Amino acid sequence: MKEYFTLGLLWFTSFFTLINPLGIMPVFLSMTAGLNKEARRKVIVKALLVAFAILMAFAFGGQVLFKFFGISVDSFRVVGGIVFFIVGYDLLNARLTKIKIADKAQLEQYVEDVSITPLAIPIIAGPGAITNAIVLMEDATSIGLQTTLVVTLVLLFILIFFVLYGASRISKVLGDTGNKILMKIMGLIVMVIAVEFFFSGLKPILRDIFMITS
Repeated sequence: MKEYFTLGLLWFTSFFTLINPLGIMPVFLSMTAGLNKEARRKVIVKALLVAFAILMAFAFGGQVLFKFFGISVDSFRVVGGIVFFIVGYDLLNARLTKIKIADKAQLEQYVEDVSITPLAIPIIAGPGAITNAIVLMEDATSIGLQTTLVVTLVLLFILIFFVLYGASRISKVLGDTGNKILMKIMGLIVMVIAVEFFFSGLKPILRDIFMITS
């Protein structure tokens, strides 16, 4: 039991660092500034459920899936970097807060879209978290260890829920002007992260190409 607790704490810390709930919070605030409290809650729940399902799918079948389609983690990083860059550019130009919700159907569609991309993928279930899930599940050689990994992720996602749910109070304090300023700052930061993601995946790909051609 002590071994499971120690490993669970270690895995929790690694996922917490990779997903960075506190770093997600400003982006979430910027993307949901035009939504009411109930709509924001739906966004959080939908995003977390989708992200959790993705991490579980990759944890239990990621290696097989990657080999079947010939996909590498580096390629995933490149695509994640491109998506991140687009999100950052939209934040920098304050595009997301300009969305006007005309009716209930449009509200539900917006909640659906923003929950899946980019919140669930690739902000919460990004290349780092997916890779970590695959590697840790490979190392979990028993049912007990696999259960510990799943429980660890469940606890982490519960924590992320409360972090994001409490973020709405911060949004009220900041007001419209504060949210726009925050959005532009986070846009720059997200674009920098995107560049790092992109080139961290591109370098190994180019290295392999040059090794083949040489």
